[in-house]
Amino acid sequence: MSLTTWLAAGWLQSHKTSPAEIRDLWLIVARDLEDAASGGISADWQYGIAYNAALKLCTILLYAEGYKPAKGAMAHTRTLNALPHILGVKRQVDAEYLEGCRRKRNTVEYDYAGGATRAEAAELIAFGRELRAEILAWLRKKHPALAPE
Repeated sequence: MSLTTWLAAGWLQSHKTSPAEIRDLWLIVARDLEDAASGGISADWQYGIAYNAALKLCTILLYAEGYKPAKGAMAHTRTLNALPHILGVKRQVDAEYLEGCRRKRNTVEYDYAGGATRAEAAELIAFGRELRAEILAWLRKKHPALAPE
């Protein structure tokens, strides 16, 4: 399925973004990656904050391409699963990884404490940093007016 098919199915909505909106999301990513890595909080919270950074990075991709997830259930899943549709099939494994992260983050946020380890949080933080670099390069190439300075 393509993103246009998702739009037709009602899974996405058209969205006109702006450099200011992308900048604000970019600042959330920077804050969250820094806060997640700073320590002094539980591994669960580190993990959740790192997950939020990755989710915002995928949101930036969708917004830059002219879409946003439809409101309601599965918005996070659709945002994460758009990754290979935008950056290419090489990112399919990463979308699956992030879907697993979404489920774990929900567990540690809503069901019980202690479900994430420091190693898992560190892995997700490192993943977020790598994805941020790739998305910055992608923005500069494909949507230079939206790329943060």
